[in-house]
Amino acid sequence: MSGDTLQIFSEFLGTLILVLLGNGVVAAVCLKKSKAEGAGWVVITLGWGAAVTMAVYVSSFMGPAHLNPAVTFGMAVAGNFSWNLVIPFIIAQIVGGIVGAILVYITYLPHYDETEDQAAILGTFATGPAIRRPISNMITELIGTFVLVFTLLSFSKYTFADGLNPLVVGVLILSLGLSLGGPTGYAINPARDLGPRIAHQLLPIKNKGESDWGYSWVPIVGPMLGGLLAALLWGVIA
Repeated sequence: MSGDTLQIFSEFLGTLILVLLGNGVVAAVCLKKSKAEGAGWVVITLGWGAAVTMAVYVSSFMGPAHLNPAVTFGMAVAGNFSWNLVIPFIIAQIVGGIVGAILVYITYLPHYDETEDQAAILGTFATGPAIRRPISNMITELIGTFVLVFTLLSFSKYTFADGLNPLVVGVLILSLGLSLGGPTGYAINPARDLGPRIAHQLLPIKNKGESDWGYSWVPIVGPMLGGLLAALLWGVIA
């Protein structure tokens, strides 16, 4: 593969792994008759932190391991990434999210068949608010993604031991989930939400209900604005 093609593939593969393991832990906790059923929010946030760590390990030797359109956009605004690759990266991330979500469905198929709670099923694909107030929910996503992108930019000022950076990124995701994830489920990543939501719409899931497209703009607009504001502030102070 050429350099650019390999980087684009790394975004697809990394986001696939991120969603497979991240949404996989949600499925484990939320679907009926899973051995982890009812394990709770702390397990989900730990699982997501580990999922991001593993996804970065898988993809970072091939590319920058953004795995998130808000990160790609923010890095481009900050001058740390080529604008020519922004759209290809975002497309690869969304497609990776779709495939990762399909693999979660295949893995937990018997448990989806046993689950009647439509909200629980959708929650294994896409995020949703604990209290539905779209503007407030969007601001929550903005704040979380601002912290994500600004912290990732801050990491560039430090030198980590070889192989340590993915672990540090995983701790960042764990911190965001524990501290800021309660209101909206902390999408902080349009591809992590949109890709699996598309999969939910397309898959023949028993008892799946609606895909809640009326909310889908929140985990897109909030993170993209958060990434933009983080990059703009970084440009002022860095």
